[in-house]
Amino acid sequence: MSDYPKMYLYRRLVQAKLFIDSHYAEAIDLDLIADEASFSKFHFIKLFKSTYRRTPHQYLTFIRIQKAKALLDAGGPVTEVCYAVGFESLGSFSLLFKRVTGHTPSAYLAQQQVLKAEKAAAPLRFIPGCFAESRGWLPK
Repeated sequence: MSDYPKMYLYRRLVQAKLFIDSHYAEAIDLDLIADEASFSKFHFIKLFKSTYRRTPHQYLTFIRIQKAKALLDAGGPVTEVCYAVGFESLGSFSLLFKRVTGHTPSAYLAQQQVLKAEKAAAPLRFIPGCFAESRGWLPK
């Protein structure tokens, strides 16, 4: 791989991953992330992918979609969520969101709202019967 000890390389990769985790909502690109790890861009892509099984860009997209799902779960409007997680275009956000989750952001939001309403109306439907029975929550 190189003349550097593996632990040194690993720390730099983790540092880059943590950089992505904390700056996902900003306009960061591969050059900036590779600089954070002090690697050349192409060497960084190769090492990052061999360690995390995703390119840095794929990982950044994954983090943004996971954060978007959490914001949509909380009832955030799609447009606000799109920009809050670092996407610059609603079209590319919707396309990537659908590719990853299988649903458009609007459909996902509607699905989560229905699920939230069902949980509020009948919470015992979402708790395992044996657990609810052991707590005395089920009618006898």
